[in-house]
Amino acid sequence: MIKIPPYLKKGDLIGIMCPSSKMELQAAEFAADVLRSWGYRVHLGITVGTSFHNFSAPDELRLEELQDMMDDPEIKAILFGRGGYGMVCILDRINFTRFRRFPKWLCGYSDITVLHTHLQSTFKIPSIHSLMCSGITPATKDNAYVSSLKDALSGKRSRYAADAHDMNRPGKATGALTGGNLTLLSNVSGTVSQPNTKGKILILEDIGEYRYNVDRMMYNLKRAGWLDQLAGLVVGSFADPRETETQFGQTEFEIIRNMVAEYGYPVCYNFPVGHQDENFALKMGIPHELKVTPRGVSLTEVR
Repeated sequence: MIKIPPYLKKGDLIGIMCPSSKMELQAAEFAADVLRSWGYRVHLGITVGTSFHNFSAPDELRLEELQDMMDDPEIKAILFGRGGYGMVCILDRINFTRFRRFPKWLCGYSDITVLHTHLQSTFKIPSIHSLMCSGITPATKDNAYVSSLKDALSGKRSRYAADAHDMNRPGKATGALTGGNLTLLSNVSGTVSQPNTKGKILILEDIGEYRYNVDRMMYNLKRAGWLDQLAGLVVGSFADPRETETQFGQTEFEIIRNMVAEYGYPVCYNFPVGHQDENFALKMGIPHELKVTPRGVSLTEVR
């Protein structure tokens, strides 16, 4: 049985902190102002606008602030500043005792994938795979993808559409959403943070990976059983692909298509999720219906 955190109402407090890499204070302040325009109060944490090498702060300080925000009864959701690297360094030291009793929405993507999968595999608590403060800018603040985070936090049922793609495999499926960044999924494979993908709709996206490495990570998921019993597969953006001096010979979408060719579940490609402005907020752990047709794709939250 999943335990859905309470949705937010006007006047609720949202915490902003950086559990991984550093970010500029000005960018976080702009995002905080957007959240305030939605009717929420905002608390900017001490890991925002600070740096410790590539991290926002040393492990101990990032852990302490995340723990405090997760345990603070006044904070109703946490929007992470950015991803990068660092969540896995502190994950096993988080005390989830109070959070399990009083869950709240944790929002982010990329490096935050490991937290999403851990919440699902260990506690069956949903979270929101969404853009972070770094994705809320003057150019994006009024677009559909930022608005989708606003809607998700308030509890509005999500209904997303995407264009048809010539690699899509038609079909219809219902299952809870899981997954996220392919690199992080490969990293949690075989750990306590690996989710059970049976009957789930798996989300995949990534950025800046060599194509041969995408192939290797997909083999990792396949050999570990991630792909065997999915309800469906949603492939998002694979931004800024990299090649060695000798080209790999397949695009990311071709790699994934070939990896799942033997299965019968619906698959869609180029869904608006990932390291790009077009990044819908997805409630991970919540059942959705995926429809893939020759005319296009829909992903709808099931209530």
